[in-house]
Amino acid sequence: METPKAPFSEISECPEFQKDFKKLLKKFHSLKDDLETFTSTALKAFHKLGQENLGIFQIPNLGFETPTLYKATKFACKSLKGRGAASGLRIVYAYYTDTDKILFIEIYFKADQENEDRERIKRVLNI
Repeated sequence: METPKAPFSEISECPEFQKDFKKLLKKFHSLKDDLETFTSTALKAFHKLGQENLGIFQIPNLGFETPTLYKATKFACKSLKGRGAASGLRIVYAYYTDTDKILFIEIYFKADQENEDRERIKRVLNI
């Protein structure tokens, strides 16, 4: 899946994210468009414009400083009508401030999984 590059210098997805995404796409058909909207609006506002949206949090206590890891808890999904940003979908990503790069690491539905997979994060980032 190709994610739009603007407003960041690079946006990529780890293979595990792509696998999660494909699985969720079967259930939530609007997910591709929803991710593009999230990237161009919420991520841009948070990282480029410094706007706090109370839906993106830095993940603490991972044992490393760079890159900075975030979890988005407000992710609007059109396939989940009537739930708005409280869709229950979560996205974990790394933001490299020095290169202005986003790396999507994990996407999951809160009803299926309670928290981010910290072992996956460390494995993907080779830490």
